[in-house]
Amino acid sequence: MESNDADVTAFVERVASPVRRRDAQTLLALYERITGQPPRMWGPSIVGFGEYHYEYASGTSGDASAAAFSPRKASTTVYLPDGVEGYAAQLEKLGDHSTGVSCLYLKNLEAVDMAVLEAILKESYRRVSSDGFGLPAASD
Repeated sequence: MESNDADVTAFVERVASPVRRRDAQTLLALYERITGQPPRMWGPSIVGFGEYHYEYASGTSGDASAAAFSPRKASTTVYLPDGVEGYAAQLEKLGDHSTGVSCLYLKNLEAVDMAVLEAILKESYRRVSSDGFGLPAASD
């Protein structure tokens, strides 16, 4: 998926659910602070920050956002490109959530510990952007 020049603010303002819209506004500010990068749309519904290049053993390669989220109908999806398994201890303290291989699903940011979420997002961005992916490490 490639980034595009769609208006991030307009996208967030069009989010139908007031909770998802509020959470998206909160995540915009949080990610900008963590990454130091401006938000960009990736496809029609993913808000991303920064970029990294990936290459799989199969030869598949491409570029993706180093940190991203999407306010979906059922929950807000937070993408962790380095996967969720390295965050087991933090996820136990996070609060109400569910996970996929590299996704964290949050129904309401008011139900999670924002300090724990911030720590997870900082570490994920640091890992993706400092492990040879071509971005400078995020500053604390």
